Amino acid sequence: MKVAIIKYNAGNVQSVRYALQRIGIEPILTDQKEEILSADKVIFPGVGEAKSAMDYLKARNLDVLIKELKQPTLGICLGLQLMCQHSEERDTDCLGIFDTHVKKFESDSLKVPHMGWNNIHDLKTPLYTGLEDNDYVYYVHSYYAELCEETIAVTDYVHPYSASLHKDNFYAAQFHPEKSGDVGQKIIQNFITEC
Repeated sequence: MKVAIIKYNAGNVQSVRYALQRIGIEPILTDQKEEILSADKVIFPGVGEAKSAMDYLKARNLDVLIKELKQPTLGICLGLQLMCQHSEERDTDCLGIFDTHVKKFESDSLKVPHMGWNNIHDLKTPLYTGLEDNDYVYYVHSYYAELCEETIAVTDYVHPYSASLHKDNFYAAQFHPEKSGDVGQKIIQNFITEC
């Protein structure tokens, strides 16, 4: 199976690569249109800031390419946020795949960024086959996607938000499955074999 990791200036690619290697897949890291389009699965990772990441995608026409993908595609962390309509982070228009907006956590009592382990619940779609409500995953983020019809997992921090989204061939996780131990490894395995 050919798995492409989209290469751009906000990728957390090494840990994603290692997670795929653990299940016997050697992914390709690329920003080349032909290689991405010919992949069986695509992973769109991300760590960093929304505006500069979108500017980078636009400069290379990757924004258009990602929206046109037909194969299963998984966004991770900033990847999820960039697949939404708009982010409050530097007032950034995003890819518009998911019909929800990204907001900044506002809290006087809880630390922002939300960093560390938290549970997910209300799990839907084959991405979460074999997992239990309240399994724990690893987060590092200051912005979150609001709940919507495309929400397939929920986490509570400050308030409930979209831990994961799904629409058509697009899946996304706000947490880092590649850093979430056995639970995260199962999610990556499910993306490869079930989605």
